[in-house]
Amino acid sequence: MKVKEQLLTLNAYVPGKTSEEVKKEYGLDKIVKLASNENPYGCSPTVLEAITKIPTFAIYPDGAASELREYVAKHLGVEENQLIFSSGLDELIQMISRAILAPGSNTVMAQNTFPQYRHHAVIENAEVREVPLKAGCHDLNEMQNRMDENTKIVWICNPNNPTGTYVNKEELERFLANISKQVLVVLDEAYYEYVTAQDYPQTIPLLDQFENLLILRTFSKAYGLAAFRIGYGIGSASLIKQLEVARLPFNTSALAQTAGIAALHDPEFVEESIIRNANELEKYYRFFDENNISYYPSQGNFVFVNIPGKTPQEVFQYLLEKGWIVRAFPNGVRITIGTEQENDELIKLLEKIT
Repeated sequence: MKVKEQLLTLNAYVPGKTSEEVKKEYGLDKIVKLASNENPYGCSPTVLEAITKIPTFAIYPDGAASELREYVAKHLGVEENQLIFSSGLDELIQMISRAILAPGSNTVMAQNTFPQYRHHAVIENAEVREVPLKAGCHDLNEMQNRMDENTKIVWICNPNNPTGTYVNKEELERFLANISKQVLVVLDEAYYEYVTAQDYPQTIPLLDQFENLLILRTFSKAYGLAAFRIGYGIGSASLIKQLEVARLPFNTSALAQTAGIAALHDPEFVEESIIRNANELEKYYRFFDENNISYYPSQGNFVFVNIPGKTPQEVFQYLLEKGWIVRAFPNGVRITIGTEQENDELIKLLEKIT
């Protein structure tokens, strides 16, 4: 039996080594994982309390996520029929690709961005057009130049993962105004809550003007619910209705829906996480500046750096053997912003190889 030919060009997602595997391999007592951009402060205590009150696990969850839908709609100031829920944003990216892409179509994205956009386009046998980042940022002008009558989706990760850079309000609105309304523009705002830039676009008001806009957000990052897998999309009611056809029944669990509702009841937890993240980022910036280390100022809960004289893989391996797990890319290393103590200890380790 053979799978689709294009699948042979892809690799399945391979998660990094577990903490226990690293401990055993290097004879370590402590592991600090700063590779997946999780919230180092966990989640709100209200979440832990809420999930213990679920009366039964023997029945299917609410397939429409009705109660969570109501809370998220009020939180965002949108209509309930403008929302679609998913098991993390990975599943929503899969839904979008499955619903819209096909052989003969193409999709445009940045070259160094979240890899699932490309992955699912290849599965659907669509052409992938990748545009190099410009100074670490999306080059919207060149992305527009790469579009044609067969372009179905443009992906903009904002802030971008892994660089932490962002497309500002003026750039985005100009881009949206100048492209075909037949092209779906997907704005992946997984790190939206962490953004501090004053000119970052507030995109929900743009939905009234651009029906070809779809915004993705998640509870995995700032809300600290990565283990529950709960994300959502915001768009026009007509677009959401069409995408719902590609959604699997009961795709979000009762645990995830309950956790999401509880998390929305504790905005103070998220606000505190954001403040801590911004303060710790500044600490990294000071260290990088003092040691002439190249980095991108970040609007996420991570920072992308290059250590002089060391390859990303060398930095990754050095830290791994000390019990610190970060993420290496061909052109740099992405470090999740941890707790104050974790960041202080990691900076001391980086001092030894700079």
